[in-house]
Amino acid sequence: MSEKRFYVIGGEYSDSAFSTIATGKSLEKYGPYTEVEAHAFWRDITGRTVDNAMVRYVVEENHSQLDDKSYYVVGGEYADTTFATIASGHSLEVYGPFTQQQAQDFWRTITSQTIDSCLHRYDISHEDPRR
Repeated sequence: MSEKRFYVIGGEYSDSAFSTIATGKSLEKYGPYTEVEAHAFWRDITGRTVDNAMVRYVVEENHSQLDDKSYYVVGGEYADTTFATIASGHSLEVYGPFTQQQAQDFWRTITSQTIDSCLHRYDISHEDPRR
């Protein structure tokens, strides 16, 4: 018998990149299911929401483990557009730990502050580069 360790996660998003849940909505989590049950539920729920392009669901394995992950926003001003070396006089900036949603929100805030600089770059990472 298959272990029930799969979840269907998603909902209505505010953008077509499916990175931010729509205002007034919350991330929906269904499960746990076996893999077969999760895919059957995914087909059912996506069939019911097919007319809304802002709704998306995915099947995730072991979602309870994902909830415990920490996320970091990492970056800063780089020496050139290869984004391999931090600019002279600057250091790698590390923010966090965050939940995934907090990291995405912080990333949006910090990148909007540096949008006019082609030498600034920030990424979301599971690893704390200071360790």
